[in-house]
Amino acid sequence: MGDWADFFVAPDDLSAAEVKGFSPRRVFPTVPVGDYDPADAAAEWEGLLTGDDPRELMRRGEPRVLTQITNDGHYVFVVSERLRTLLATTEPRRLAETAAEWSRLRRADGEAIGEADAVAHLADLAALARTAVDQKAGLYCSVR
Repeated sequence: MGDWADFFVAPDDLSAAEVKGFSPRRVFPTVPVGDYDPADAAAEWEGLLTGDDPRELMRRGEPRVLTQITNDGHYVFVVSERLRTLLATTEPRRLAETAAEWSRLRRADGEAIGEADAVAHLADLAALARTAVDQKAGLYCSVR
């Protein structure tokens, strides 16, 4: 996993926005992002879990960018409440199937995301989403 972005749990948008440009690892529970675009992945995961077209989700503003994207590329986005809930509540077998399908889609586009890594990563992200739901908090991503 990379050191350039993290999914994380924060109590609210204001707290989440404060980590723009920094790693939230010392302050909030996190899962590091791998070698993929996390905003695109969030739309793809939601699409795979719901049947919605990821491009349409992105046209509707999902995931929602919380902080303005600056010239240095730093920003924070909010994982949709629907995706957060789906990640937290979907059966592990269904999550593994979703991760495997996502891996196949990424490999078809020339990205090297192995199925086992995708399954483990989505399981970690689901655990983080459960933490967010349990804490009545949001699920965010800091890109830096």
